[in-house]
Amino acid sequence: MNQPVFSVSQVNAYIKQMFLRDDRLRFIAVKGEVSNCKYHSSGHLYFTVKDKTGQLACVMFANACRRLSFTLREGQNVIVYGSMQVYERDGKYQLYAEEIEKDGMGRLFEEIEQLKRRLETEGLFAAERKKPIPPYAWRIGIVTAQTGAAIRDIVQITGRRNPYVQLLLQPAQVQGESAPESIVRAIRKLDRLGTDVMIVGRGGGSAEDLMAFNTEAVVRAVAECVTPVISAVGHETDVTLTDFAADLRAPTPSAAAELAVFEYRVAEEGIAAYHTSLTHAMCRRISDARNRSQTMGEKLLRVGPAGVLKAKKVQLIYTGDRLERAIKRSLVQNKHRFELLAGRLHAVSPAARLSGGYAFVTTKENRPLTSVTQVKPKDTVRVSLADGSFLAEVMQTKD
Repeated sequence: MNQPVFSVSQVNAYIKQMFLRDDRLRFIAVKGEVSNCKYHSSGHLYFTVKDKTGQLACVMFANACRRLSFTLREGQNVIVYGSMQVYERDGKYQLYAEEIEKDGMGRLFEEIEQLKRRLETEGLFAAERKKPIPPYAWRIGIVTAQTGAAIRDIVQITGRRNPYVQLLLQPAQVQGESAPESIVRAIRKLDRLGTDVMIVGRGGGSAEDLMAFNTEAVVRAVAECVTPVISAVGHETDVTLTDFAADLRAPTPSAAAELAVFEYRVAEEGIAAYHTSLTHAMCRRISDARNRSQTMGEKLLRVGPAGVLKAKKVQLIYTGDRLERAIKRSLVQNKHRFELLAGRLHAVSPAARLSGGYAFVTTKENRPLTSVTQVKPKDTVRVSLADGSFLAEVMQTKD
């Protein structure tokens, strides 16, 4: 083929010149939603603007960034003014931004941010204001559209988890100019009815569709609600000011139903487990109490009057037995000792000697005569023999 061959650099340079020669691309305004926003340490700003079917890479250099009157964030709708150029090295075309201004919803998002800061300063979003969600709610109020997907999902999940729960729907418009007033009215009506918990929300939609839940009236109604409120607006990535004011945020209406409705079967199993545990605990406590009572009764018997008397009686019987044994032992010992002493006494007694032919002589005054010097002739003496005594007169003394 005789067709000329170009290098990559030549092609990129040619395309760049095409962009520069096109007056419509030399100064262009593009609107879209900001994504992939990144402030570089060099001061440059890199981001993408997108719509439903396409996206465009953008760069804003540091000198232009310094003129930007607001901080660019994800999700903002903006109008970017600049020129379309080709970055030859990468063969990539992008919008070189000179100016950026907020467009429609972008300004609205900024107003929402201002409202958020103001309400946050008032303390409407403070954690200490949050009320706990009751774990076993039987009456659940719902503020949402009567025919929307949100109520269908809530009813379906409630029927699966606990068919005995009562759902009270207070229909409300969830988008449009009259939506905030309708939502506030429904919230206050359900709050007066005294439900256990309230779900406020709607299914997914565009940012414009969810704006009713970013209004000050709705946010204050949720914050002032006596009933615990679960906010369930849009999809998981959607965040509204109602989420900050509510006592609990659910990513979707279905998730809100999961959080609000306790599972009846699980609760039954839990109650059965508690019943078994309580029965075992009570049996243990009764057994422990019975053992303690028995121990205390025994202790009372020991330290009470009856116990003391019984102990004293036992002690007295034991002491009596000991005393009786001691007396018997003493009697036996004394008897043996008496017999021994009696034998000894008999051996030395006058009666024993008298029975051997001896006599015991005393004066008339019964004083023993141990010497002839104690009497003189004609004195009367008493002579005692083994079988009696007689008086005798001393005829003569002899040394």
